[in-house]
Amino acid sequence: MPNVFITDLVLRDGHQSLIATRMRTEHMLPICAKLDAIGFWSLEAWGGATFDACVRFLKEDPWERLAKLRKALPNTPIQMLLRGQNLLGYRHYADDVVRAFIQKSADNGVDVFRVFDAMNDLRNMRVSIEAIKKAGKHAQGAIAYTTSPVHDIPHFVALARGFAELGCDTITIKDMAGLLTPSVAYELVKNIRAATGLPVHNHSHATSGLASMSHLKAIEAGATVIDTCISAFSEGSSHPTTETMVAALANTEYDTGIKLSDLQEIAAYFREVRKLYWQFESNFTGVDPRVLISQVPGGMISNLSNQLKEQGSLSRMDDVLAEIPLVREDLGFPPLVTPTSQIVGSQAVINVLTGDRYKTITNEVKLYLQGRYGEAPGPINQTVRELAIGDQEIIHCRPADLIPDEMEKLKSEIEGVAKSEEDVLTYAMFPDIGHTFLQERNANTLSPEVLLPVSEQNSNSATRFAADEFHITLHGETYHIRLTGTGHGSQSERPYYVSVDGVTEEVFVESLNEIEVSTDNAAPNGKAKSTGKSGNSGRPRPTHRGHVTTAMPGNIVEVLIRTGQKVKAGDPVLVIEAMKMENEIQASISGTIINLFVAKGDAVTPDQALLEIQPE
Repeated sequence: MPNVFITDLVLRDGHQSLIATRMRTEHMLPICAKLDAIGFWSLEAWGGATFDACVRFLKEDPWERLAKLRKALPNTPIQMLLRGQNLLGYRHYADDVVRAFIQKSADNGVDVFRVFDAMNDLRNMRVSIEAIKKAGKHAQGAIAYTTSPVHDIPHFVALARGFAELGCDTITIKDMAGLLTPSVAYELVKNIRAATGLPVHNHSHATSGLASMSHLKAIEAGATVIDTCISAFSEGSSHPTTETMVAALANTEYDTGIKLSDLQEIAAYFREVRKLYWQFESNFTGVDPRVLISQVPGGMISNLSNQLKEQGSLSRMDDVLAEIPLVREDLGFPPLVTPTSQIVGSQAVINVLTGDRYKTITNEVKLYLQGRYGEAPGPINQTVRELAIGDQEIIHCRPADLIPDEMEKLKSEIEGVAKSEEDVLTYAMFPDIGHTFLQERNANTLSPEVLLPVSEQNSNSATRFAADEFHITLHGETYHIRLTGTGHGSQSERPYYVSVDGVTEEVFVESLNEIEVSTDNAAPNGKAKSTGKSGNSGRPRPTHRGHVTTAMPGNIVEVLIRTGQKVKAGDPVLVIEAMKMENEIQASISGTIINLFVAKGDAVTPDQALLEIQPE
């Protein structure tokens, strides 16, 4: 029996960290028999961002993925990552939803539940752990490891004791940003083992270059399982390489019992699979010591990169990485792990791109500052809190204590669309995109995002390598064009936001086999006629204080006002989703709504007037 075991992360955290969680089930199943024969302690294959990516981008039913993987991996425990009371979403759910979700996850194939809370607030994990034990499954309490003035070894050991008291079977040190140094790993594992007697797992991203060394020291201190990833999806912002760690431990007292030769075919398979996802590759695949200051975890780096690409602002990554620790300090040093990594990261991006810190504050930051995610580890910047929530009451109880049972309400909201309790839970996780997904599934119209052909990777026509700033000459006149962002559209049509000689425009790019040429708006000199409107949206450009705009491109998820309604300056009028976070758009002046130019679901950009207020 090996003294050290391996959990491989290629089916979840590996591709989440390096290709923005885009691997499809069809590319997992063919190699499952080989994975199943290795003898891994477990395979992490569900949870985290996979549920979101399945519904939002891949148009796959995540529950079907889980069931298919369970059938294809009969001999290996399937592990999932669960965000405590947040489950797999970005808010806290009622206890009855948490219990239902865990039971259905167990029924469909999850054996090991790794439970963490972004605040390391044990209150937010208690119900999850109780439900896991009731389902007869393995409960793993995960310490979200971070460094700050308020995080030290006694703090984490106290958390480990709390997990033991809640009945956890094992404890994981979840080092999502690669901050764990070898010496601290040794001391932390040794102290947790002494305090609890429970087996300890070590999970450390390779972003900073420390992870392999930390694994070895953790093993020497008594860790029994380490998390690694097969070489095709390892290192960089992912994890230490499975083959490398197996070789390092071979012929020692910590030998894993795994044969390197058995891993080669698996690695070769996934190398070919990875090529199919070249358009989603993270630009951050090597060692990046900046993480030791920014503390940005592996999966967050990949997603930040994609978010900045969508905003046409990838060049601002260094600015965002510098802003993240400042926002984190303002919020009381939360560990940067989902959802707080997304909350802090998105606010940092907004602060950088708008050029005005906290002028726009996401709804999630407001909820966080109100105490809706749990107790902050350190002191909160009271100026930022006042900007965000004013004099609203701060809650100090377990946040879920304020949430009434939700399952019956959710079932009634999705009646006729949901075909199972799993469908209801999909809707619960992501109400808007989940509802759309279920409708499209029922109508057999699901269509995943396009995977560009591998042959286009180095082509001049490939989007990834297209210039984003250039000159064009038309009829003897030269125009300066700069791509400032892209929006979401169908497979054949997508909006692009460009600056033409300093004037912002929105253009829609359609695939050539579907384009319909129209010259209705063409002028005799070859220039487009000026309509006073922004691109093809039909919305006017903002020209006065009564025109309300957005600071970031995104999608309208809620319209809070109607034409003829009176509002005061600062009142919320719209809710926009940008980078998976919701932001309230506020009235710019006091007055009456006289024009509303948007509806729920519309894509909008900063150069558009979304509504008009007539001043008092």
